[in-house]
Amino acid sequence: MELVLVTNTSRSAVVELTESGKYYSEKKYTIKVNGKEYQESDKQVTSVYGLTPDTDYEISAIYDGKEYGPVKFHTGYEFVTLNVREFGAYGDGEHDDTNAIQCAIMACPKDSRVLVPEGTYRISSIFLKDDLILELAKGATLLAFTDREKFPILPGIIESYDETKEYNLGSWEGNPVDSFSAIICGINVKNIVITGEGTIDGGTTHDNWWKNCKIRNIAWRPNLFFINHCENVIMQGITVQNSPCWTIHPYFSNHLKFIDVKINAPADSHNTDGLDPESCDDVLVLGTLISVGDDCIAVKSGKIYMAEKYNVPTTNMTVRQCCMRDGHGAVTVGSEIAAGVMNVHIKDCLFLNTDRGLRVKTRRGRGKLSVLDDISFENIDMDNVMTPFVVNSFYFCDPDGKTEYVSSKKPLPVDDRTPSIKRLTFKNIKAQNCHVAGTYICGLPESKIEKLTFENIDFTYAENAKSGVAAMMIGCDEGCKQGMVVSNVRDLILKNVNIVGCEGEAIVADNVDNIIKE
Repeated sequence: MELVLVTNTSRSAVVELTESGKYYSEKKYTIKVNGKEYQESDKQVTSVYGLTPDTDYEISAIYDGKEYGPVKFHTGYEFVTLNVREFGAYGDGEHDDTNAIQCAIMACPKDSRVLVPEGTYRISSIFLKDDLILELAKGATLLAFTDREKFPILPGIIESYDETKEYNLGSWEGNPVDSFSAIICGINVKNIVITGEGTIDGGTTHDNWWKNCKIRNIAWRPNLFFINHCENVIMQGITVQNSPCWTIHPYFSNHLKFIDVKINAPADSHNTDGLDPESCDDVLVLGTLISVGDDCIAVKSGKIYMAEKYNVPTTNMTVRQCCMRDGHGAVTVGSEIAAGVMNVHIKDCLFLNTDRGLRVKTRRGRGKLSVLDDISFENIDMDNVMTPFVVNSFYFCDPDGKTEYVSSKKPLPVDDRTPSIKRLTFKNIKAQNCHVAGTYICGLPESKIEKLTFENIDFTYAENAKSGVAAMMIGCDEGCKQGMVVSNVRDLILKNVNIVGCEGEAIVADNVDNIIKE
């Protein structure tokens, strides 16, 4: 166990007490700043606020009577603070404060911060700019309007003057189409930090954005946070909630960090995925809590048009020390993954009450560039997860989703529309109170999953397990307490896999070339 510095700004720092639990620490502990008791924490990753710019600090942790640290650092230089109240923002929950906050952002020089103090600020869309620190103080809420006429539209495709290229701004479920601008939006900007103890609230209910949610009304629903072709973006500490659709949507962006963020939406909200990086590289999600009405994290890379046009996969992503609750999938890959997903690693996490742990959603028609490779889950605890592992190569999305082409279990010709899955690894995982199945994995018969590894896995079923459908595909029948159902795999490697309480066969393998048990 050791205390490490994760990151710091001019006014805050984030530390991690390693090996003390998964998301939550096994015991509460005390944070000391410059030798004085500062706050208590029950999480492995903890934010410390109220620091002074351009100052030396030492932070240590007292855990179970032992002191860890100190970590030493120097806070960043700060030139000025621009308080949005001084730019005309009311923060009374009634006035439209969009222009005042936008003015403060545009006026902010480098090495400075925009401060949103305590209060409720009604806004529509706020746009970010380069070299910005935006801090939401404790008790500060940016509360979005839900009137469509207040939101600008991001066009999906704008053709270049010479008609040889295009400019893509709007995006909706993997396609470049017109969508309303996000509540917080960044286009072609870099070096952004959004930090603090405050909240961004989409204000969405079933009476506005979530009503008739699959029908386009002027444009498609906005995200709560959308960045397009951005670099070096950090979101730290804040709470984001009640998004109109996908909550945090990084798009063709690189070098991103989401640290100690809280992402919330009601369980019955529509398409409120927590965090959906699409065609992004170098993404860190650390110490983050997600509880939403759809997938907690969904890794994407667009539909086939975007893949053939740009061919930008999502790569080099790490999810660590996070807690996923109540969503459809804890970590999902897909379904919009036509450019592929590679080198994604989830470790030291806690999955609670989600429908699935890992959820891969793909289908014929995603295309030959849709290669999923080097995806791993390690050191994960799951409780009351309906089906811990689901890989569905027959996901019945899109208008043609239930056609014979998508749903056929017979091998079809391999062509430019055929996706592939290479290496999936699951290691050191405990899943208790499972319900529908321990594992439900279906590769394509004409493009089998190349290598599937399970090592040190414990499945235990709930006494009063619920019956359900493991995967959204034609031909997946309702079941309860099924074991490991695996089909269309080349190499299935099983090392120390324990299944307690399933009904029927523990391992059901169909069209698997090699089963290696150790």
